[in-house]
Amino acid sequence: MQSPPASWQQELIEKLLGQSVREQRRSRQWGVFFKSLTFLYLFALLFVALDLVDLSGTSTNGHTALIDIQGVIASGEEASADFILTSLRSAYDSQQTKGVILRINSPGGSPVQAGIINNEIRRLRKQYPAIPVYAVVEDVCASGGYYIAAAADKIYVDKASVVGSIGVLMDGFGFTGTMEKLGVERRLLTAGENKALLDPFSAIKPEHEAHVQSMLDEVHQQFIQVVREGRGDRLHETDDMFSGLFWSGETSIRLGLADALGNMDYVAREVIKAEDIIDYTQREGVVDRFAKRFGAVLMNTLTSGSLGMK
Repeated sequence: MQSPPASWQQELIEKLLGQSVREQRRSRQWGVFFKSLTFLYLFALLFVALDLVDLSGTSTNGHTALIDIQGVIASGEEASADFILTSLRSAYDSQQTKGVILRINSPGGSPVQAGIINNEIRRLRKQYPAIPVYAVVEDVCASGGYYIAAAADKIYVDKASVVGSIGVLMDGFGFTGTMEKLGVERRLLTAGENKALLDPFSAIKPEHEAHVQSMLDEVHQQFIQVVREGRGDRLHETDDMFSGLFWSGETSIRLGLADALGNMDYVAREVIKAEDIIDYTQREGVVDRFAKRFGAVLMNTLTSGSLGMK
């Protein structure tokens, strides 16, 4: 005997049950998504909180304050005047700070940013005469990096460190020959006869080259003066000392550009006599880095979208 066909009521109930199951699955999926999002948000807040924690009170017998100067010295970078000055002031404001180490590993960068940092170090040395500041060089302390180091009480290096490059440069490219070969004509209109100075698509004028060279020479003399003031009688000047050359750490000691061999742990333990090291380096927070990257991705997406519509 055949079973009677399912009634429309049964079909309706089955559809409703199926829909209910699907809705529950969607609800669980969205629940997992929002819980994960909340977890990530709290995780980011935790990192922000850790960035803001003041660790200066963790050592009751005093400590050595560490400030890292890593990479190119430029506005917007972690080795910028904004970050380094904030780090310096935090280190000197702590009553537990017995000495400050500037751990430098930089090829240089902006003379303006380096000059601001140099001035602040000298100001803080006068304000806190009992707290010495030492530069400890790792791989490279060149150009703007050395501009900063010259403000320290002493400079410690590794025997194989690269030290020096006391000079100033301005570089660029010229494309006039390439344009001629391609048959491209440069059309440039200016208000001000020198407004197109160093335009890469125009032939350089002798008067423009002389003007730029004069400016470079002026900044170079400022650099030399900073080194002489910072190093004083310890400096054994040679004809090529300020030519832009650089030397090994061992040779830099003989020239008076550095004082002695030593790394961060040695200086903290044997010179400052405060073995505990606390890092006061101000760095870009996790949320800030995420915001910058997200903004860059969003901008690229919007730009790509607009180009694709053309």
